[in-house]
Amino acid sequence: MDFLEQLFKVIEERKITKPEGSYTTELFSSGINRISQKVGEEAVESVIASVSGNKKELVYEMSDLWYHCLVLLSAHDLSPEDLIIELKRRHEKK
Repeated sequence: MDFLEQLFKVIEERKITKPEGSYTTELFSSGINRISQKVGEEAVESVIASVSGNKKELVYEMSDLWYHCLVLLSAHDLSPEDLIIELKRRHEKK
């Protein structure tokens, strides 16, 4: 999980510094609608990989999905910690 935190920090940094040639910069420049679309695309590709039983492809597509989800969280000024808090809240209800 440390790597996910590091990756999110890089995403946050690129949102601010907007380095030229960065895919993350391109996504932020494209706006929330495009980022949301990418999340949807990667989710569908993950489902297809899962249904086909291709574990290697599933890992590849879900890596893309997680990355784009992190970018979407950042675009909404949220963080993975916000998700963790919500998951813990749901778990405590049981």
